[in-house]
Formats: sequence, structure tokens, C-alpha cells
Amino acid sequence: MKKIALLLIPMLFLSCGDDKEVLLPVAKETLVADVKDHSPIYFFFKLEEKDTIVDVNRNNSISSTNWLFNIDKRLPLRKVILEVKKLQNKKEGSAHKNTLSENYFTYTDTVKKSLAFMPFTKVHFKLEKPDFNIVYFHLDRNDLVHFNELVFAKSQLQEFINKLPKQSRIYFSFDKGMSFGKYIEWTFFVKQLDYKENSIKVNEKRVYIY
Repeated sequence: MKKIALLLIPMLFLSCGDDKEVLLPVAKETLVADVKDHSPIYFFFKLEEKDTIVDVNRNNSISSTNWLFNIDKRLPLRKVILEVKKLQNKKEGSAHKNTLSENYFTYTDTVKKSLAFMPFTKVHFKLEKPDFNIVYFHLDRNDLVHFNELVFAKSQLQEFINKLPKQSRIYFSFDKGMSFGKYIEWTFFVKQLDYKENSIKVNEKRVYIY
């Protein structure tokens, strides 16, 4: 397993040691501060003519370890998740998998100026539109929220959640064209919303992307 070098240039990058760098997503808090016994996987940003390519270095993905997904924040979400799902399936199907191992997205805590980790082991990404019989908010790349036929600002999302019937179960879906960095930003935003007033339940294990 390679050691991860954290650089400040002046923004935080990860270097994999072969002259390639990953520009990490950012947040203002740390969910997990340290992960032991890990294998780093790198998703590099690459342009070929006018197309954005996800260049994945999975050479160090040892199935028995925790996996750190170091993903360039500029990459399109849909392309990233296609690769993430392949790796999730690879790990699940491995005879050497450790049932206690976890998967994490890495990001930079801009307050602590340190590397941090977001667990997503139990998240099932679905590259499709949600069923119409579930309550969901669709979050787009322009910081707008779509709910049924309504479109409103990100700042109004709490207000709409407060108006839902008590004990509603809700889902979030994401614009497939947003960047991975925007997805991480949205994920932190919805985590800090208040769902207790009406006992709203958020299904965090199923994430829709379309």
C-alpha cells in the first residue's frame, strides 16, 4: 500500500507518487478523521479532445482492506458512480473480502486543513429516476431543488421538509451532470438539515442519480 502524500499548493491535492494529482472535494467538517489498514484508489481527471475521462488507478485495491476513493472533484458524477459501482461489486464478489472493511470518499476539511473521510459502504447508487410512488427531492448542479413540479432555491429546502406530513420517508436524487465535488457539497448540506420536527426519515442507503 502506498503512502498518501498531502500537499498544499495552495489548495489541497492528493498525489499518488507517479506525477499525477487529484483535486479533492472540500467541506468544513470531518466525519471520520483516520482510517487504518487501507488501500488507496485514485480517480484522475483527464481530457481527451472535448470529452472528460475518468482515469482510475485501482492497482492497490486489496479486498481485505478499507478502500479510500480519492476522486477528483471536477469529474462528472455519473461517470464517477459507474466506476464506483464496478469497484463496489468487485469487492463484494471477492473471496478475500473482509466483512468489517469499509469504503470511504476522501475530501479536504478546509477548517482543519486535513484529509477527512466520508463512509459510503452501505450506499446503493442507482443510475435511474426514482419511482413515482416515493417522496424525493432532486438536487441539481445549479443549487436548485426540484420537488414534483416545483423548482426552488437550496436555501428553501428546510422549509419544504418542514411542511411534509409527519414520519414521511424521503429520498434524494442528484443531477447526473453535476461534478463529484458538487455531489459532496450537496451531501453535507442535506446531512445538516433538521428532520426531527416532523420525524422525517431519510433513506441514505439508496441514492438516485439521473
